[in-house]
Amino acid sequence: MNNETHIEETPAALSVVMAGLRILFVMLAGSAFVAVCAHIALPLAFTPVPLTLQPFAVLLLGLLLRPRVAAATLTAYLLEGASGLPVFTPAAVNLTGIYHLLGPTGGYLLAYPFAVYITAALWRTSRHSLWWAILSAGAGNLLILTVGAGWLSILSHASLNTVLSEAVIPFLPGDALKVAVAAALGYEWYRNRPARPHA
Repeated sequence: MNNETHIEETPAALSVVMAGLRILFVMLAGSAFVAVCAHIALPLAFTPVPLTLQPFAVLLLGLLLRPRVAAATLTAYLLEGASGLPVFTPAAVNLTGIYHLLGPTGGYLLAYPFAVYITAALWRTSRHSLWWAILSAGAGNLLILTVGAGWLSILSHASLNTVLSEAVIPFLPGDALKVAVAAALGYEWYRNRPARPHA
């Protein structure tokens, strides 16, 4: 009887371990993807906030991953950057590690786990149409812009017009494109994903 119980429990335990390893791999791969996109950046002379592909990576992960896994992935990304790993966009001033999170772009970075969770949660509970993908990604992007602009306003004590002109308006066309591309990719992945067998 004990041997039978042991044989039954071993596959179940192995399945749990394998599931955990898969999630860990997804988190590492996802955070690496965001790090690569962070280094595809274009500094802008009129604002301390560069134009990067980070938001695109965040929104796409939100459409590909479950909410908790997506949020954990972006939290891991922030922890990697805070520990000193070169995963953040190079700053115009010499900011490294956790000090990067306290700099001009800190609000955008800190918003990522929440934005990716909202994107994933909206998408997972939707009808999975292209418009829902756009809406989900748009909601996540709006949160990133709002928190990022609010953080910059507090940090610089700038007026609303200054913050809008430095941290919001210049990024709207590019962000609209990022939302559209992320939504299209997420929608196509959902349509063509392999069917999972029912338990």
